[in-house]
Amino acid sequence: MSLARSLVDVRPLRTSPAFRRLLIGRTVSVLGGFMTMVTVMYQVWDTTRSTAWTGAVGLAQALPLVVFGLFAGAWVDRADRRRIFLAATVGQAACSALLAVQGFTGHVPVPAVLLLVAAQSAFGALGAPAAGVFVPRLLPRDQVAAGLALNQITGQSMMLLGPALAGVLLGWFGIGVCYLLDALSFGCAFYGAFGLPALRPEGEPSRAGVQGVLDGLRFLAGHRAVRGALITDLAATVLSFPVSLFPLVNTGRFGGDPRTLGLFLSALAVGGVLATALSGPLTRLGRPGPVMLCASATWGAALVLFGLSARPWAGLALLTVAGAADATAVVARSTLVQTRTPDALLGRVTAAEQIVGQAGPSLGNVRGGLLAGWTSGATALITGGLLCVLAVAGVAATTPELRAGRVPAPGPAKA
Repeated sequence: MSLARSLVDVRPLRTSPAFRRLLIGRTVSVLGGFMTMVTVMYQVWDTTRSTAWTGAVGLAQALPLVVFGLFAGAWVDRADRRRIFLAATVGQAACSALLAVQGFTGHVPVPAVLLLVAAQSAFGALGAPAAGVFVPRLLPRDQVAAGLALNQITGQSMMLLGPALAGVLLGWFGIGVCYLLDALSFGCAFYGAFGLPALRPEGEPSRAGVQGVLDGLRFLAGHRAVRGALITDLAATVLSFPVSLFPLVNTGRFGGDPRTLGLFLSALAVGGVLATALSGPLTRLGRPGPVMLCASATWGAALVLFGLSARPWAGLALLTVAGAADATAVVARSTLVQTRTPDALLGRVTAAEQIVGQAGPSLGNVRGGLLAGWTSGATALITGGLLCVLAVAGVAATTPELRAGRVPAPGPAKA
């Protein structure tokens, strides 16, 4: 196999100028988003010195996605997705601009900051389902996986760069500049989508309100492959997500050195970047179901070995493997969801995927923290990884549609 075919498939960048603009705009915006995430945590901690308040930041980010996500998806499936995405992007930029204003002026109560964070997350809950239809509408079907892999590798890269850049800028210029740069980054996302054609749903539009949401849930309940993909993701996160255990593991293996704590998350991100950079063969394979199942099982197995490992640097290497498996599973799952879901339902299904992606890790962190408190960090890691592997095996055994998992025959781009 040639080196070029081993690397991430870049055909979407050549064949679709619209996708190329979207990717550039999304990458800059994601960078700004990670900078704001770090800046909010820093500001709240600096103001309150309370872990309860810093925990509330995550709640402010997650709750709007969970509460509004499915209703936003139903709205997206009734209207022009491009216009909704542009409106949501303006809303997010306005929230970042207001955060910048309070960052420059100071003396704003923490609840007001969290309210702005929640408002920005609510706009994100609207924009994400709209953006979820862009890749399958702009690319031929045989390039959808490649487009999603390019989204993944840029997102993982910004996850590495954004927090580090935020730390430097916070030290040099303060919180106001970081928020302002995030507000400006949304301009790139707006430009990326502005030139798109109208992207109204293909097929019967969603019914209004609760009925439209219920139609989406009925599709999820009845489509075995898509349902199995989301259950697999929940199994991998709720049963085994390890991030809440990292401080405990860091204390046991690195003596609690704060300089090494960041290495745990960095190891996951490095694994994700490497796996996506070498994703060419898997995205060309056209079998996202088996790829997702194998990658999810590898994630669980790597966490079991991480829990068993007594050598600190070997543990970080296993986390790199886990990060690679997670990134591979995400690309495969998104490919399966976006190629198996009718366009008229794609906003609602993408919203459900976003909710699973937000709620699963949060619940997994709670599970890991409680179990570690009753037993130990190693026990929580090992049992979580084993449960993940068993759950993935159960999904594979009961969902032959995932084991086959071949994407339908390629078709031309639709927009």
